[in-house]
Amino acid sequence: MKLHEFQAKQVLGRYGVAVPEGIECTTADAAAEAHERLGTPVTVVKAQIHAGGRGKAGGVRVVRSAEEARAAAESILGRKLVTHQTGPEGQLVRRLWVEKGSDIASEVYLGIVVDRSTQLPVMMASSEGGMEIEEVAAKTPEKILKAAFSPAAGLPEAEARRLAQGIGIPAELVDRACELMQALAKAFVELDCSLAEINPLVTTKDGQVLALDAKINLDDNGLFRHPDLLELRDEHEEKPLEVEASKHDLNYIALDGNIGCMVNGAGLAMATMDVIKLYGGEPANFLDVGGGANAEQVTAAFKILLSDPNVKGVLINIFGGIMKCDVIAQGVVEAVEQVELNVPLVVRLEGTNVEQGKRILEESGLPLTTAGDLDDAAQKACAALQGA
Repeated sequence: MKLHEFQAKQVLGRYGVAVPEGIECTTADAAAEAHERLGTPVTVVKAQIHAGGRGKAGGVRVVRSAEEARAAAESILGRKLVTHQTGPEGQLVRRLWVEKGSDIASEVYLGIVVDRSTQLPVMMASSEGGMEIEEVAAKTPEKILKAAFSPAAGLPEAEARRLAQGIGIPAELVDRACELMQALAKAFVELDCSLAEINPLVTTKDGQVLALDAKINLDDNGLFRHPDLLELRDEHEEKPLEVEASKHDLNYIALDGNIGCMVNGAGLAMATMDVIKLYGGEPANFLDVGGGANAEQVTAAFKILLSDPNVKGVLINIFGGIMKCDVIAQGVVEAVEQVELNVPLVVRLEGTNVEQGKRILEESGLPLTTAGDLDDAAQKACAALQGA
């Protein structure tokens, strides 16, 4: 789950990360009032969407009066902001963050992710603040410093100091930067984050170290421990079908292809998409119904697949372990009875109660094609679309 910039700043502020003062706004009048309330000559009006690149897309404006703040808000609110992370369809701006301007002396990058090779969180720091870290990694990887740390012990002061000095934090501000880094590391662990990023982290001419921007992604699997954070979810920023899938505890990610996939198990789902690509097709989604889905969840999953206008065919690939093939089959039958099936359907079942599952499908009279294995299923799905 992603947080908006202003939400991330508010959360990090609880851990002692210094952030500029700001006010959330949803109207142009509120933005003008916020400028006055903040009482500073310069404020920054920022679009709040779950995507980077807002500044380049015109979603960040520096203003020097209430009227300028109102005009900036009017030009941003209700507009679809198109950035390199939104795709060409863009993302509608529904809220703004108006914050005090900062007299910036320098900008650096700071971020934490989990390093899968070491199975530890790793803090990354770079002198190239304000740039996308992927771009820095591609062009000047030597400018990225790293420090892995134990979730239990946190980021050691010595490592924080090494990073701060290595990215050029002024000597008189190194202590403050170290405190901020350690606070960010603590927040990352305690909040079950998958990403915590400050880009840029700035030093100011009056001797502050501030998170000028902030991004937090939370691991959905840890949200049961953070009901307060779950309340920050903004469903407007998510794709409607993915929101619907989450209501049924389904793992669904929309893709750009035309073959809808329903599979149990993330590994098998990835393999299914790979084999579809192998035979010339394009998967329309990643959909893992999980190991213990019931008929109701299968029905919901099938409806979600058919709700995607890009789906021109469906491939169901189930290996029954805990998930029984007859349950899947019954769910498919119920779904087709509720939703008009007007695309080719290929079903491959194997595992627990497979014979019962096949019998249910055969006796249903549904217009479907069965397959003996994954290769057979993918080939038939691809051929069905080519024939159509």
